[in-house]
Amino acid sequence: MPPTTSPLNDANDGLLYVTMQPKPSLPLARFHDWYNNEHGPGRLRLPFVPTGFRYRATDGRAPSPETPEWVAVYDIKDMDELTRETYTRLRAPPVQSQRERDTMKEITIRRRFYDFIPGAEWTAPGYVGHEAVGEEGRKRVLLSVLLTLREGQEAEREERLGKWYAEEDVGLLQKVPGWLRTRRFVTSRHETAEGKREFLALHEFEVEKYLGEEEFRKAVSTEWARKIFEEVVDEKKVRRVYESYYTFGAAPRDLGCLESEEVVPAESTDGKTRTTPKQEQKRAVIESYVTTKDGVELPYRLEGSSDPQAPLIVLCNSILVEMGIWDAFIDAFLSRAENKKFRILRYHTRGRSSNSGSEPVTVDLLASDIISLLDALRVPRAAAVIGVSLGGATALNVGLKHPDRVATFVACDTNANSPAGNSKAWGERIAMAEKEGAQGQGEAVVGEELAEATVRRWFVKESYDGGKMEAEIERVKKMVATNSLAGFKHSVQALFDYDLREEMKSYTGEGWDSGEGAFLVGGGDGVLPKTMKEMSESLGQGAPYFVVEGAGHLPMVEKPEQVALYVSEFLH
Repeated sequence: MPPTTSPLNDANDGLLYVTMQPKPSLPLARFHDWYNNEHGPGRLRLPFVPTGFRYRATDGRAPSPETPEWVAVYDIKDMDELTRETYTRLRAPPVQSQRERDTMKEITIRRRFYDFIPGAEWTAPGYVGHEAVGEEGRKRVLLSVLLTLREGQEAEREERLGKWYAEEDVGLLQKVPGWLRTRRFVTSRHETAEGKREFLALHEFEVEKYLGEEEFRKAVSTEWARKIFEEVVDEKKVRRVYESYYTFGAAPRDLGCLESEEVVPAESTDGKTRTTPKQEQKRAVIESYVTTKDGVELPYRLEGSSDPQAPLIVLCNSILVEMGIWDAFIDAFLSRAENKKFRILRYHTRGRSSNSGSEPVTVDLLASDIISLLDALRVPRAAAVIGVSLGGATALNVGLKHPDRVATFVACDTNANSPAGNSKAWGERIAMAEKEGAQGQGEAVVGEELAEATVRRWFVKESYDGGKMEAEIERVKKMVATNSLAGFKHSVQALFDYDLREEMKSYTGEGWDSGEGAFLVGGGDGVLPKTMKEMSESLGQGAPYFVVEGAGHLPMVEKPEQVALYVSEFLH
């Protein structure tokens, strides 16, 4: 019975295995917020940490420092990395936060390194790693068995132990209902702790089919097993049963713990991540960032339902603005009872800052940014992507290209292809900004002249009311004026040459509830109402089309309640 090919297939691969028992003085919600929204994602951002999971003990042992209730397991590609500055700097100031230092004082922690035993992985047919299942996937049981060898003849005893696992034990475990995978590890050569080498076996089962200790005992009650435990293994073996609790991603997403009154606001030392509990404002919020494959940081904001299985809506900006254009829309959307089941994710699109990457910016690259966000947040499939202008083209494109990752889309105030003369028009706008030569935050920015010209095109004249809406327009104008000029020049190239019309004809997306995408446009946005009606008719067998009267190019800013109503009706 040879093992299957292991994802940890190098002699340098291994495991970081951390048991934890918080003291009674540490509120559990605060413990989870720190670990799920700070500590774990910080490790998953490292390129050599592909997966990370938390488990909670379910074997009935009373939680204590000697029998900790919690364990975290991280796969490591190249254990040498755990000795290098890239990893070790996370565990000390200035990278390590004061919150982490204070929290860890309230936890009994044992951190252990294990090297993977090459070839010692067996998986069930069709096995899917838990990290690929998503939050709505089934939970798993983790059976952890820790062994040490009897004194003397260690090499021979190690060989006998490995032979028993490979030729009998795992074969019997495979017959246990719900068995999924077995992997074996040994104390790492990088482990500095004193004592005997430990041999760790991790067995995974489907939680619905796992029958508990009795089935496991049958698998280890053979004559061969008896000899192994009498002659090879010492009496200090430890067997624990856990159930999966949380799957880490490369970005924090646990809104649930932020519902607790015991959680306090927190900010990372670099200021890039902030968690705000519900008690501090109208809803819990996580602000952080995702790094794309080409090294571009995309800041994001996550809010809405605290249910980790809640459907996710992604909002995609137009060029030259920040995610703040969605503020009033989100307030209006989440104020409706039927929408409280959703989580909402918005982000600064590529080109807001000068760090927009070295690749040519296209609508395909912008669509891949949304996939990067979903991957980092461990979302197998978003309920919807809603975008406006260039963000609308991005939403349309991601719906066409990635129907397995996005159930449906709403494209707002956009085109299915680059209009004639688009590159010339944008080239003139770039020249206007370059001529002004505005500076901000140590770099060239778009400046006031182009910002004024832009917002004058974007909003209907009635919105210049001298009151609340005009103040909102001024806020958007400031977003435009402060956009990085280099980022603008790079990202605007996406508008020069794209054409999605042929793909639209064959679109057969399953949709959220509607079965199709949808199109929405401000009634005062030039020729776009006519253009987008034609787009709606050309998508597959036709798609819903909404006109927001009294709004221009950014209807979610001018008429947020109306847009929220249309989107709500479409998604339901």
